[in-house]
Amino acid sequence: MIVGYATGEARQPPLRPNFDRRIKLEFHGARITSDGGLLAYRELDDALGLTDVAITQLLDGRRGKNTRHQLGGLLRQSVFGRLAGYEDVNDAGRLARDPAMRAIVDRAGFDRAAASSSQMGRFETEWLATDVNLEALTDLSGTWIDRVHERKQPRTIMLDMDSSESPTHGEQEGAVWNGHFGCTCYHPVFLFNHFGDLERCLLRPGNAHCAEDWRLVLEPVVARYRARGTALYFRADAAFAKPEIYELLEAEGIRYAIRRCNT
Repeated sequence: MIVGYATGEARQPPLRPNFDRRIKLEFHGARITSDGGLLAYRELDDALGLTDVAITQLLDGRRGKNTRHQLGGLLRQSVFGRLAGYEDVNDAGRLARDPAMRAIVDRAGFDRAAASSSQMGRFETEWLATDVNLEALTDLSGTWIDRVHERKQPRTIMLDMDSSESPTHGEQEGAVWNGHFGCTCYHPVFLFNHFGDLERCLLRPGNAHCAEDWRLVLEPVVARYRARGTALYFRADAAFAKPEIYELLEAEGIRYAIRRCNT
């Protein structure tokens, strides 16, 4: 029988997960985390090598020996922080001391803090924002999806294209009032597959038409799957009922369902 001591320290032996014997689960009121579930995602990251393949495509623009945090750790902190629901780097100061985040960032350094808010800010707005890294990030979703499909290649893929608003605050470059959404925003376009995975996306000004620059999103994904011999299907709403989209899909032999515009 296991007895809990809600107001004191644990009196039972710690629980140890099978995937990493160095991680133990105990109740200590002074050392707790609300993000323990991220450790399972970290194990999936290791199994598929997602971060490893990402850092081979990103350019680390830092110079000199004053690089306390490795590129892979910074990328994990950025991605896993969003996965846990932290929308920006404002919480990085607290997360830097969080035991789950420390384990996610660097398994060899449980006792070292993760990156601070200022360090994460420089990483995301300076190092990742270079033209080379932005291009690599644009292709990264597809690279990760291909890594997963290497284990079990699907016979067919349904692609779903749509746009959405991303409201902004303050003076953000490219943020424009959009009368349809009734807010100042960006108007990105997304391409998902039927598994819910983001194949590719493009950030656009708030006044961009729903289908603007669709080729930059759709064509690279079609080319990627063409090389793998995967059968494709495509669906979209009336905003993408454009003759040039029909022509591309028919030339590629892709069956599609696009809602007609009412005229």
